[in-house]
Amino acid sequence: MAHLRSRHRLALAVPVVLSLTASLGFLPGAAQAAPRVESAAAQAADADSFAYLVNTKTDAHTINSVKKAINAAGGSVVVSYDRIGVIVVHSANPDFAKEIRKARGVQSAGASRTSPVQAAGTTDEGAVQYLSKAEAAKVAGGSTAGEEPLEADQWDLRAIGADKAARIDPGSKSVTVAVIDVGVDDTHPDIAPNFSPSQSANCVSGKADTTYGSWRPVDADHYHGTHVAGEIAAARNGIGVAGVAPGVKVAGITVAQPDANQLFFPESVVCAFVFAADHGVEITNNSYYVDPWLYNCMDDPDQRAIVDAVNRAQLYAQRKGTLNVAAAGNSNDDLDSQALTDASSPDDSTAVTRTVDPHECFDVPTQLPGVVTVSATGVKGAKSYYSSYGDGVIDVAAPGGDKYQIPDTPSKNGRILSTLPNNQYGYLQGTSMATPHVAAVAALLKSTHPWASPDQLQWLLKAEADNPGCPTGPYDGNGDGVVDATCVGGKRVNGFYGFGIVNALRAVK
Repeated sequence: MAHLRSRHRLALAVPVVLSLTASLGFLPGAAQAAPRVESAAAQAADADSFAYLVNTKTDAHTINSVKKAINAAGGSVVVSYDRIGVIVVHSANPDFAKEIRKARGVQSAGASRTSPVQAAGTTDEGAVQYLSKAEAAKVAGGSTAGEEPLEADQWDLRAIGADKAARIDPGSKSVTVAVIDVGVDDTHPDIAPNFSPSQSANCVSGKADTTYGSWRPVDADHYHGTHVAGEIAAARNGIGVAGVAPGVKVAGITVAQPDANQLFFPESVVCAFVFAADHGVEITNNSYYVDPWLYNCMDDPDQRAIVDAVNRAQLYAQRKGTLNVAAAGNSNDDLDSQALTDASSPDDSTAVTRTVDPHECFDVPTQLPGVVTVSATGVKGAKSYYSSYGDGVIDVAAPGGDKYQIPDTPSKNGRILSTLPNNQYGYLQGTSMATPHVAAVAALLKSTHPWASPDQLQWLLKAEADNPGCPTGPYDGNGDGVVDATCVGGKRVNGFYGFGIVNALRAVK
C-alpha cells in the first residue's frame, strides 16, 4: 500500500504501509467503474458534516431509542449494523459526540475522522516499479517448462514452497479470500478466472454498494489491492504470474477513499467486515491500518469508539467463520515496547507528534483479538528492514520483499512481483505484501481442512510455519552498521517471526 507510514503504508519502497499488535479482551463482545457518489445536493448538505460511530447495545428497543437520540442531537443515520450495535452517522453539530454519549444505551461514540465529510478529487501520487516489456521478456527467458511466464522472478513462491504446493493442491474454488483494500481490477487476465463478483462490494460510504464493478479501483494509482489479489490467487493460466493459492476465489471490497490519499476510514472497514461475513468469505486480507490514527488510544473517546466499532465488526466476522489476517506495518516498530513515537496522526488533518504505549493505544485492525498479525521477510528469510515486530504480537511471517536482500532471479529485484491494474505487472515491498501470502496459505489450509474454524486455521498456520529463530548477532537490516532492531524470544516463538514463516507446501500435504 502506499503513504510512507500512512496510506499504502503497508506496501513499501514505492508504496509503503502499516503497524499493529496483540489482543484486547476488554472491548464489548458484541477502470473502470468508480464508487457510487452521492448526489450534488447530498454533497452540499454534507459539506460541513463530520462522520461519527455510535456503538450501542444490540436489542431493538435500545437501537430505536438511540436512533431517536441521534436525530435529536442533529445527526442523520447513514447505516445501522444492528447485529453488532454500530451506527454510522453524519452530523454538522460540533457537539454531536458529546451529546450522544449521554443518551441511554450508548456504550461509546466518537468522530471517525478529524476532517469534514466531503467529495474527494483524484490526483497522481506515488509510484510503483512497473515491469516493462523488455524486462518481462528477460524474466520470461528465465522461466522453465510448466511455470508461468514471469514466475522466474517470483522468488517468494519458492521461499514458501507455493510452486510445489500448486502441483499437489492449488486450493478449492469453495474458499474465498476477500481483499479489503483500494479496489481490485477483476478484468486483469490473471485475476479474472478466480474473481468472485457476488462476494465483492464498495464500502467507502460505510454502506455496501454491490453495483457491478463498484469494487474496481478508480484509477491506475489505486493499484495496491490488485497487487495483493494477484499475490493470493493469480491463476496458473499461462499468463503473467502465479498466486500462492491459484485455485481459490478472490473478492474485492473497496474501503479506501477515491482521492490521492486513499484513506481507510473506520466506517468503511466496519462495512467490509460485516459484508464479508454475511457473504460467506472464509478469509479477509487487511494490508492497511484504519485512519486517521496510526494508534487509537483508549483514553480518547473518539479513538475508543473507533476501536470498539471495528472490533465488533471483525469479531462478528470471526463468529461467522471468517479468519482475518492483517499486516504488522512498515515502521520497524517494536510493538511490544513501552513507548512509540507517532508523528503521523491524525493523517486526515494536522498531525501532532505524540508518544503512545502500544499496549494501550492500538493499531486497528492488526492488534484486535483473533486477528492474525504478519511480519515481512526477504529472500534470505531474514526480517525485512522495514517490518514492525514484537514478542507476543507477531503471529507468523511471510515474504514481503526487501530491497537489501537480493534474489538470484532474472531481475535481481528483492521486492514482490504481482498484478497491477490495466493488465500490468510490477514490484512492491511491505508487510502489505507479506499479509496476502499468509491469507493465501490460510486459504490452502481451509481447502484441505474445510471444517476448520478461524481459531483452528490460525493454529494450523502456526503449526505449519518454519521458524528461523532470532539472529545470532545484531540485526542490521539495511547494512549501515547500526543495530536496527532486537529480536526477543526463542526458536519456537519470537518477536521477529512469531511462530515462523508460513509454509504453503506443508499446508497441502
